[in-house]
Amino acid sequence: MTESANPEQREYWNGPDSQEWVEDAERYDAMLAPYGETVLDAAALTSGERVLDVGCGNGATTLEAAARVGDGDGEAVGFDISAPMLEVARSRASERGIANARFTLGDAQTDALGGPYDVAISRFGIMFFSDPAAAFANVRSALLPGGRAALLCWRPMLENEWVIVPTAAAIEHVPPPEPPPPDAPGPFRFAEKGSLAAALTAAGFVDVTSDAVDGPMLLGGPGSFDDAYDFLKGNGITRRVLGDAPDEAKTRALSAMRDALLPFRTDAGVRMNGAMWLVRGRA
Repeated sequence: MTESANPEQREYWNGPDSQEWVEDAERYDAMLAPYGETVLDAAALTSGERVLDVGCGNGATTLEAAARVGDGDGEAVGFDISAPMLEVARSRASERGIANARFTLGDAQTDALGGPYDVAISRFGIMFFSDPAAAFANVRSALLPGGRAALLCWRPMLENEWVIVPTAAAIEHVPPPEPPPPDAPGPFRFAEKGSLAAALTAAGFVDVTSDAVDGPMLLGGPGSFDDAYDFLKGNGITRRVLGDAPDEAKTRALSAMRDALLPFRTDAGVRMNGAMWLVRGRA
């Protein structure tokens, strides 16, 4: 992996601040599973195709893609900057006996992606580039002529219940965090309407479309209300919201966040809406 590229994101995704994604891999993937289905269905995978999963994380979408293209020469390659998450992905593939999925450590901005591929997919893995233009040009170059891309990113925070509801409750008790610069890598890097589509077009993709997609999630995956609240307390967004506030203020904020989840209780868990952009294009 090119050590000089995207150093802050490389440090984050390989360090202790992102360890929750490894420790809670099953919960994160259960929570995001409906959105993985969304991007995989949009990719319209067929038997024998080769698939590149950009920012594959713990490999859930890569393994499902491998199953969908599995007959004959079909293969799915997961590509990610996080070595700990790729260890989880490889372990999952081995445990499940999925031989046509493999995983590569690297930065999609600068490193060779292999290929050529028929399809590139990503479930929330493309918002963390310091140089999106270089990354998407690299992805396009790894696709066959006419190859497809189907990418999913978050719409604005205000449209995502799972973020804004607990955050709004918390900032009644702690100072709101400083917003990141608009072009900084992060979950809402392409939240603005048309921004991801514009980045793909600038990288040479054609027939680019962008659709607003809404769908419910179970916060932290299926489970009890307390399971969902425990997940919320430990995630990175909550840590950022609480920041360096005094302990007493943090306690009040967490109590308010818990109360804010109560209207979303169901027998399956805490069900909240996710708001996304589904962007498709061709090389």
